[in-house]
Amino acid sequence: MSEQQPEALKPLKTWSHLAGNRRRPSEYEVVSTNLHYFTDNPERPWELDSNLPMQTWYKKYCFGSPLKHDDWNAFRDPDQLVYRTYNLLQDGQESYVQGLFDQLNDRGHDQMLTREWVETLARVYTPARYLFHALQMGSVYIHQIAPASTITNCATYETADHLRWLTHTAYRTRELANCYPDVGFGETERDVWENDPAWQGFRELIEKALTAWDWGEAFTVINLVTKPAVEEALLQQLGSLAQSEGDTLLGLLTQAQKRDAERHRRWSSALVKMALEKEGNREVLQKWVAKWEPLADKAIEAYCSALPDGENAVVEAKSASRYVRQMMGL
Repeated sequence: MSEQQPEALKPLKTWSHLAGNRRRPSEYEVVSTNLHYFTDNPERPWELDSNLPMQTWYKKYCFGSPLKHDDWNAFRDPDQLVYRTYNLLQDGQESYVQGLFDQLNDRGHDQMLTREWVETLARVYTPARYLFHALQMGSVYIHQIAPASTITNCATYETADHLRWLTHTAYRTRELANCYPDVGFGETERDVWENDPAWQGFRELIEKALTAWDWGEAFTVINLVTKPAVEEALLQQLGSLAQSEGDTLLGLLTQAQKRDAERHRRWSSALVKMALEKEGNREVLQKWVAKWEPLADKAIEAYCSALPDGENAVVEAKSASRYVRQMMGL
């Protein structure tokens, strides 16, 4: 009597974690989803000794976060960016920005700025590279600690955008230094960042934000609180002021950077919407927002008060940054 042979398994038409879609997976799904192997076993995230510091860190600040969901891997980037399409998109953006630099430099743009505005830029614009670098560190931590690769990817592209903002600012600092060597461009920014009252609110906010180890709190303080404050104060208020002062270049540059910020807000909003599906998460997010929002308000007040018509700038920036969270359901 012959033994019964096991039934042959039918080959899958796609990856197992995408098989339930009942359709051909997109490029985005193939290269972006379910890539983190450290999430396979929350008790041994990196398949190492569970008592190693890195293991305990992830168990506490990733898997132990009070922000919970049954399947974080179900998150999807609304823009469905992958490395290839991000580079295509931002190559065009960088070509546009470099074109601004070249064309306006050829026209003697900086020589036409008033001395008063140039000195204002030395105080409230060129020191921003320290703030943008800190934003870069904040988003790269979210990239590192996030519980799903689709979240990590969004934070990765956001990190690259913050680096671009930093390099734009550094480039402009050098151009302004070439035109106005006696103002201190490229020489005094650290002192201004560390001591000028205009920056101390943002410095306190971002330095404390970088100590938010829990992945959910890090996402909240960076993407839901700090970035809206920075974007509404610097990119919006300073950018609008630049246009009125005849600084066409800074006005157009901040508009280009706001396009990146809008994309960051889209994926952040999608993640918040997903989190709010789980009972208890609204209270967790609201608690974190309540903890960090006063520091953001303080930062906006200090910075915008240093701008001409600072009172209106403070009101508009605070209102707009709160509106970002309201539109996300918080």
